[in-house]
Amino acid sequence: MNPPESNRAEREPEPQAQVETIAEPTPLAVRTRAGVPTPVPEFQGEPDLSSPELYLNRELTWLGFNYRVLHEAADERTPLLERVKFLAIVGSNLDEFVMKRIGGLKQQAAAGMREPTIDGRTPEQQIADCYDVIRDLYRREREVLAKLVTRLAEHDIVIARYEDLDDSDRAWLRDYYYTNIFPLVTPQAMDPAHPFPFISNLSLNLLVTVRQTRDDTLSLARVKVPVGTGIPRLLRVQERDVFVPLEQVMANNLDLLLPGIQVEDCELFRVTRNANTERDEDQADDLLALIETELRERKFAPIVRLAVEKGMSPLHRGMLAAELGLDEESDVVEVEGMLGTRDLMELAALDLPELHDPPHHPIDHARLTGDRPIFHAIRDAGSILLQHPYESFSSSVERLLREASEDPKVRAIKMTLYRTSAKTNVIKHLVNAAQNGKQVAVVVELKARFDESANIQWASRLEEAGIHVTYGVVGLKTHCKVILVVRQDYNGLTRYAHVGTGNYHAGTARMYSDLGLLTSDDAIGQDLTELFNYLSTGYKPKRRYRKLLPAPTHLKRGLLDRIQREIDLHTPESPGLIQFKMNALEDTDVTRALYEAARAGVQVDLIVRDTCRLRPGIPGLSEKVRVISIVGRFLEHARIYYFRNGGESEYYIGSADLMKRNLESRVESVVPVEDPKLQEELRFVLDTQLGDMRSAWEMQPDGTYRQRVPGRGRKGRSSQETLAQRADKRLKDATRLRKRRPKGVARRGSR
Repeated sequence: MNPPESNRAEREPEPQAQVETIAEPTPLAVRTRAGVPTPVPEFQGEPDLSSPELYLNRELTWLGFNYRVLHEAADERTPLLERVKFLAIVGSNLDEFVMKRIGGLKQQAAAGMREPTIDGRTPEQQIADCYDVIRDLYRREREVLAKLVTRLAEHDIVIARYEDLDDSDRAWLRDYYYTNIFPLVTPQAMDPAHPFPFISNLSLNLLVTVRQTRDDTLSLARVKVPVGTGIPRLLRVQERDVFVPLEQVMANNLDLLLPGIQVEDCELFRVTRNANTERDEDQADDLLALIETELRERKFAPIVRLAVEKGMSPLHRGMLAAELGLDEESDVVEVEGMLGTRDLMELAALDLPELHDPPHHPIDHARLTGDRPIFHAIRDAGSILLQHPYESFSSSVERLLREASEDPKVRAIKMTLYRTSAKTNVIKHLVNAAQNGKQVAVVVELKARFDESANIQWASRLEEAGIHVTYGVVGLKTHCKVILVVRQDYNGLTRYAHVGTGNYHAGTARMYSDLGLLTSDDAIGQDLTELFNYLSTGYKPKRRYRKLLPAPTHLKRGLLDRIQREIDLHTPESPGLIQFKMNALEDTDVTRALYEAARAGVQVDLIVRDTCRLRPGIPGLSEKVRVISIVGRFLEHARIYYFRNGGESEYYIGSADLMKRNLESRVESVVPVEDPKLQEELRFVLDTQLGDMRSAWEMQPDGTYRQRVPGRGRKGRSSQETLAQRADKRLKDATRLRKRRPKGVARRGSR
C-alpha cells in the first residue's frame, strides 16, 4: 500500500495474525485477542478519508472472523462436541474461501488487473497476505484438534489410527471396507499409457507408489477416497465410539486393490478448485441453460490449492503441483494430521446430549398461537416481528404459505426464493396453492452460490405445477426475502406480506439468527407489488416506493442520506446515534460516510459478524465508533439499521449487508419497522448484543478483536441466551393474558 507520505506514519512490516492470551481479566476486561493486526494510522492534522490505511482489507477481515470461530473450538466453556462442530466449520469456511475468494483473486491476477483495492492491495498482494493467514489458521487448527482428540478420549470417543487397533478390530474393519466400500474404489495408474487423471474438487486422494516386479521400476497410481453419498470419512469400529479415517483403512488394505503388487509408499493429497465460473448473462438466450453450463464448467475449473500431508516426497509434491498447474511455493500447503477437517462434522453429530448444547426448541410466536387464521392475527396486529431461531419458522412463515395455499379467499401468492431445502415445506405449499387455483408467481435465483443445481430442480418442479417462474433481472442476483399474499377480505383486497433477513429454509431457520416482519401495511404491500413487477419484467421505469428501500435503486442512497441527516441533526443537547447490525461492512462509500458521522460527533455502534473495513478508535476520526462481533451457538444473520433521527427513531430490517455487491449488484429489500412495540423489541436486540459479555468480541484500532469477559465472580450470559429467554417470556405472558380474558368477550377478526 502506498498512501501519501504526509498522511501516514512510516509503515512497518505486516505482523502475523494473532490469537494471544491476555493476563487475568479485571472487571470488563478481556481474555483473548484474535485477528490480523495492521499498524494504526497516525495523521498530521485532518485525516484524509481517501487514505488506504483507514480501510481494512475485505479478505483479511473475513479470515480474521475465523480466528473467532476457532476460539469457540478451543473455549472450555463450550460443550465438547460443539467445539468439534466449530472446528469443522473453520475447515469448511477455509475451503469455501479458497474456492470463491482466492479463486476470484487468481482470475483478476491472470487478467492483468493491477488496480489496488481501497486498502491499497493488488490482487497478487491479497493472495500472498491471505495465504500467510490461512497457513497460520491451519497451524492453530491442528493445535486445537490435538487438544480436542485428547478431551474426546476422556469421554471414550476415540479417533484411532488403523495401526493402533488390535487384530480383531483391523479384521472387522477390513471386512466392512471390502463389503461396503471396496466396490466403489478404482485405482488409476499414471504412466505414458495412462495420462494424469481428473481430480475432483475437495476430493481426498491416495498417491500410491508401486514397484513393478518385472523390471523393478517404480510407478504411481491415484486412488480416490470415496467419501460422500452415504460413505462416511470416519468409520466406526463395530458398535463402539472408536473411529478410523477411511483413508487409513484403504492405505492399509491396498493388497485388496493391487493384489500381488509391491506397495512402496502411500501419500495423501486434496485439491480445491475455483468456484468462479460465471458467464455474461447479457449474451445468454437461455439463463437456465447458462447456469447449467456454468455448473459443468465448475467441475473442471482450474485448481487453486493443493494440500498434501506432512512428509510427502518433495519429488511427488513437485510432480503434483506441475500436473495441476500450480506454483509449488505459494499454492501448495503441507498439513500435519487430518486433511479436510470439515468432515469432523460427522463426530459433532454424535447423539450424546451431555456433550452438546442443551436442546433448543423454537416456540410459537405469542401472537400466532391458537387456531385463528394467520391473516386475522396479522390484520389485528398490523405487523408482527419474528425472531428466529427463538420463534418457530414452521408455525409462522411456513404456516403463512400453508394457509394461503388452502384459504379460498386468497387470490395470489408471490415470493422470492434464494435458498431452500427438501425438508422445507415451501415448495409443497406453493404447488398446493397452484393446484387450488391460486395465481402463484415465484422468482427463483439460479445463481445462489453452491445451490444452483438445487434451485434448477426447484424451478422445474414449480413450472411443472403450472407456477409462473422467473429468474429475476439480468445482471442482478435476487437476494431479497419477500412473500406477498393477496386476499379478498371483507373490505376488499388486502395485501399480506413477509419481509425477512433469512432464507426460506427450515434448516437454517433453526441455526441462524434472523428477523422477519409479517405485515398488512398497505404501503408496504403496494411497494412489494412494484418490486415483483420489476422482478418479473426487468423494466426500470421510475418506480415509486413509499416505505420499502430496495437495492440497487434506492437502498444505498437512502442509507447515505440518513447518515448525513444524523450528522445534520447532531447537537450536544440531542446527540446523533447510528446503530447497524449486519454480516459485513465492505462498501467504501458507506464506510466513509460512517467515518464522517463519527468525526462530527455522532455515536456509531456496529455489530458486524465478519468483514468490516472500518477501524474504530482512531484519534481524531473514529473515537466515537465501536465495532463488535457476536460468535455463538447460532450464526448471526439478521440485519438491523437504526437512526436516532433527532428523537424520531427509525428502524429498518432486511436482506442487505453493507457490501458493494448487495447495494449495487443485487435486488435487496429493507423495510421500516414502525410499530412502537416492535421497535422496543429491536431496541432490546441491539442493547443486548452491544452489552454481551460472553459471546462478543470488540474490534481494536489495529483490526484485531478482543473478547469480552464478565467481571470476577460473574457468569456471563450470551445475548443469544437472553433473546431466547425473552421469547419464552413473551409467549408465557401472552398465554397468561389469554387465560384471564373473559369468556363472554367475542374475539376480533372472527369474520
